Amino acid sequence: MEGSELPVQAEMVELVPNGKHAAALGTTTVLSLPGDRFDENQCGAEMEEFLPHGAEKKQTHFTDFEGKTSFGMSVFNLSNAIMGSGILGLAYAMANTGIILFLFLLTAVALLSSYSIHLLLKSSGIVGIRAYEQLGLRAFGTPGKLAAAIAITLQNIGAMSSYLYIVKSEVPLVIQTFLNLEEKTTDWYLNGNYLVILVSVTVILPLALMKQLGYLGYASGFSLSCMVFFLISVIYKKFQIPCPLPEQGGNITSDLNATLGSEHWDGPAAPLPPEVGACTPSFFTLNSQTAYTIPIMAFAFVCHPEVLPIYTELKDPSKKKMQCISNISITVMYLMYFLAALFGYLTFYGRVESELLHTYSRVDPFDVLILCVRVAVLTAVTLTVPIVLFPVRRAIQQMLFQGKDFSWIRHVTIAVVLLTFINLLVIFAPSILGIFGLIGATSAPCLIFIFPAIFYIRIMPKDKEPLRSTPKVLAACFALLGVLFMIMSLSFIITDWATGGGRSGGSH
Repeated sequence: MEGSELPVQAEMVELVPNGKHAAALGTTTVLSLPGDRFDENQCGAEMEEFLPHGAEKKQTHFTDFEGKTSFGMSVFNLSNAIMGSGILGLAYAMANTGIILFLFLLTAVALLSSYSIHLLLKSSGIVGIRAYEQLGLRAFGTPGKLAAAIAITLQNIGAMSSYLYIVKSEVPLVIQTFLNLEEKTTDWYLNGNYLVILVSVTVILPLALMKQLGYLGYASGFSLSCMVFFLISVIYKKFQIPCPLPEQGGNITSDLNATLGSEHWDGPAAPLPPEVGACTPSFFTLNSQTAYTIPIMAFAFVCHPEVLPIYTELKDPSKKKMQCISNISITVMYLMYFLAALFGYLTFYGRVESELLHTYSRVDPFDVLILCVRVAVLTAVTLTVPIVLFPVRRAIQQMLFQGKDFSWIRHVTIAVVLLTFINLLVIFAPSILGIFGLIGATSAPCLIFIFPAIFYIRIMPKDKEPLRSTPKVLAACFALLGVLFMIMSLSFIITDWATGGGRSGGSH
């Protein structure tokens, strides 16, 4: 049945997906609410509030709590959700695309991501739903809900695994540098497996147990501050490190790592030819590795599973306010991405590694500033894990426990099980990067391009926007673009595996 043909009573079932207030659906006051919403949409008026005032407010909860998160905290949370470990590898991406092509691709991806969020929010506004999985249910029934929930779960588990893999590989190096040890010892405090468990239990789990995502705004703000410190240090180092670089016995390597920041350097590589390290920037470059950087950049703004939960918890929510939050977050990340890539690239040029901090370590392993930057980056990715975990828990609840009241036992259990599973993957799966590269190449295009577009096409009433209307045609083209991205990404990863590379990584 098409979205425009659903009766008013069916709409109200969607408006209260948790079933807490289902008994109130028979009241005249509540039944008039969705009709008013559609009238407002048809008149072209902006829907300023989904949570109405007065007594009605208690009958239309979208979640188990009312939105209390401020505008600024929401910006912090969404920006932190966008900010991934990929920022560490964007200088390498620029080295393989050139400054002009990189800027063009980054701008295109930022605009596409903003448009995708616009489709999500517009679909959400039509039916008063602020859960990605429930939009899938509203558009395509149970298969749509399950597809959205599975994609969110896989995508975010892959992202969390890449973050914890950074913790596993980088924390021992930080401790080794602090202790001024030339060689790594077998002590437990230099064992990444023990350290990742310690960080998960002492830092990530307590934050992940919070009931409301908005409370993590302070942690998100601190996390973003750490990444700003990283950016300032990259700019500063540009004017401190000479070019050409002093010879390091071949320790500078630029072997491909499509996870861009999620893999640890395993040893020396052959020195690069002198011409590769020339101190002349390239403005437009096409080579065999350029193709790998395009999907990485395409997924640099993945935050869509977090958009609707953040929208749900926003104080005095409206579509216009949430779109403004999204635009500010994307703009800030766009500027940080470009500056980090530009100054990182102009520091090392052709010698930049796929993980920027490793390149600095080859110059001076005991550099105090770079040590501080490593700690800041580790802090940032660690504080991002709880943000990413929230949509996964919500997706699991939508799949397995829909219609049930909030339970602290279930809330805590899901978080503990998820973190345990991810820690086991990080510890015992040596090919975790390739595995989640495959996941990222399938789930990320669905969440960014395909699902928002097809949900919008199905949910938007035909009497308001026919199938051949400009907005729906654009949405269909957007979905097609996502399919092309998926095919391209899978082709790169399969080719990489077939040629023995096996380095394709995640999407974030």
